[in-house]
Amino acid sequence: MESVLFTVTGPDRPGVTARLLGSLHATGAEVQDAEQIVIRGQLVLCLLLAMPAGGRNEVAASLAAAAAEFGLDVRVDSDSPLDDPRRRGRVNVTVMGEPLCPESLAGVAARVADLGGNIDRIERLAAYPLVVLRLQVSGAQEAALRDALAAESARGGLDVAVQDIGLARRGNHLVVMDVDSTLIQDEVIELLAAHAGCEEQVREVTTAAMRGELDFTESLHARVALLAGLDESVLQDVRASVRLTPGARTLRRTLNRLGYRIAVVSGGFSQIVAPLADELAIDFWLANELEIVDGTLTGRVIGPVVDGRAKAAALRRFANESGVPLAQTVAIGDGANDIDMIRLAGMGIAFNAKPALRQAADASVNVPYLDAVLHLLGITREEIDAADAAGGFDPGSHTPAA
Repeated sequence: MESVLFTVTGPDRPGVTARLLGSLHATGAEVQDAEQIVIRGQLVLCLLLAMPAGGRNEVAASLAAAAAEFGLDVRVDSDSPLDDPRRRGRVNVTVMGEPLCPESLAGVAARVADLGGNIDRIERLAAYPLVVLRLQVSGAQEAALRDALAAESARGGLDVAVQDIGLARRGNHLVVMDVDSTLIQDEVIELLAAHAGCEEQVREVTTAAMRGELDFTESLHARVALLAGLDESVLQDVRASVRLTPGARTLRRTLNRLGYRIAVVSGGFSQIVAPLADELAIDFWLANELEIVDGTLTGRVIGPVVDGRAKAAALRRFANESGVPLAQTVAIGDGANDIDMIRLAGMGIAFNAKPALRQAADASVNVPYLDAVLHLLGITREEIDAADAAGGFDPGSHTPAA
């Protein structure tokens, strides 16, 4: 037996693949490998066929005759070994850009080649609002590739994620998100501080804490103390003013449709997080609780502060309660107090994050759409749109259907 690679290209039509394969019935050829892709109506089909020695001409003639019926071209390559060493050690590299420039993608390809890797396949996951491509890479060491592409991402202005292809990506999953500046666009404590007349002072402390320059617990106590004396009705005003991050509902709806469990953990406050989690049908939540006495904020929180360690512990607890291995958990955050859970999760994603968190994360997303995270999980735009349509939303938008 000999192995021969046939590459068929040309306009795609229903029934093409069936006709091509059917033409080989009488030749005694066997299919050893096959890959097919259609791009804008153009077919590329690669068939690695095993056939009796000397049977190449007959197989080629049969395939060419069937291809001619559809206006397709066939190329015949020399003997191709079935055992391709580049197939070992495969990883997925997800590339996102707005726009995705050729030179940026070329930089990614160059880093793959520098590490001895090969791009075996490229497929599109989304065309809007971002262009998202998934590259299947073989022959490169995962950790080295992740480091090289993180540097390339910073230079090229695009988001890149490297993920192992394995069983850990299948089965039940849990996604745990930060709230302020992640699930929502706002920092709740700054909204509260605006009512107390100290918004700028609180914002400066919050920013420093998120960069990791201040102890989170100490900084929270200091900021909350400035809220003493506010009427508890302010909490309702703030809750009504909170703005979800674009794509947040789409993210939740798609994950729910695919069977994922969802949790939020927040250094913010339960008085805001609890109704938000209820509105979005979040499975688990954790946040600090503001102390209220006689309808007035005391400037204190009740119980231990939800800091970085508490967030990581909550991720572990929620995973155990859901029966999800840590390898199949995803954590998303933006600040230094998310580092512990980002490192603990099977995949940690920095969303428009501070530098300290980006360095700790497996992948970064630097576009304003939270549903872009879905592409790092291998979820296509078509699956997202299907979830949107099922929820009564216009596919491709972040607003309810009319």
